[in-house]
Amino acid sequence: MIKTDAVIVGAGPTGLFCAHQLGIIGLTCEIVDNLDKIGGQCIELYPDKPIYDIPAVPECTGEELINNLIEQIKPFKFNFHLNERVQELTNENDNWIVITTSGKRFQTPNVVIAGGVGSFEPRKFPTKSAEKFDGTSVLYSIKDKTIFKDKSVAIFGGGDSALDWTIELSNTSKVSLIHRRDEFRGAPASVQKIKELSEKNIINLFTNYSIKDVKGNGSLKGVEIKSEEGESKILKADYVLGFFGLIMQLGPIADWGLNLDKKTIPVNTKNFETNKKGIFAIGDICTYPGKLKLILSGFHEGALAARGCFKYARPNEKYRFEFTTASNTIKDRLGVK
Repeated sequence: MIKTDAVIVGAGPTGLFCAHQLGIIGLTCEIVDNLDKIGGQCIELYPDKPIYDIPAVPECTGEELINNLIEQIKPFKFNFHLNERVQELTNENDNWIVITTSGKRFQTPNVVIAGGVGSFEPRKFPTKSAEKFDGTSVLYSIKDKTIFKDKSVAIFGGGDSALDWTIELSNTSKVSLIHRRDEFRGAPASVQKIKELSEKNIINLFTNYSIKDVKGNGSLKGVEIKSEEGESKILKADYVLGFFGLIMQLGPIADWGLNLDKKTIPVNTKNFETNKKGIFAIGDICTYPGKLKLILSGFHEGALAARGCFKYARPNEKYRFEFTTASNTIKDRLGVK
């Protein structure tokens, strides 16, 4: 049995920053994630994609953000338990017993559900012919954009990921963007940029089209698309990318007695505690009036949840707020001389 002040479920940016906040107030934590790497969706879905809304960081990739967050919590020497999913959660004498799929057991007064919504996977193309190229030429995330250099790429989708990658890859690849509607769901500036690239013939834009078939025998040769009227076109493609969002599954979280609202967890905005004492939810999984699904919001939620953990981890101590710039105690914890 591993005893700790808090167990964080989810090793994405929100969970990592919450760990940092726990560390600077003198609490310990163990971090569990069902992925095989640290970083959550940032690493799994867009490690190479630019992010522009992190305060004081004009631009960084998902991978850079995660690497910096990992560096930030190094002084605390927290343990990560990857490829592990929290399978059971029971309460014993004001402590939570957390059991993972491999049988690891944690005893803790605090559990922080950090953005994780159980297992998640990208929505895939409905056509069976895409399956044989899945993971090689048919992709649902980009881990290394250099593989597309000087290649023909067909991108399907109408949200921010599809638009952003179309813009990004148009610099080095021959890109076709295919969307089943005229209207796009992405940021207005990105939509305008897509239209400009299309007008300049830098990209091929096909609206009111969807995938019909993937062509190739052994290696991918192209993709067939069809219009709403039934017209078909065959596009040359070395790679086919689909950005249709994620299928979220709560998994065991649904059995923890939380007051679920569809697939989200309502919390208070004082410390982001759920209806269960000592269980907090931060990141995309939590909901409250005015909620914004931004990494920035997750950082704020993690900071307050960490303070909420303090009263259960140190019931006989009074939490005293300190600024990192002025506190010698915090500087000692961070190893700052």
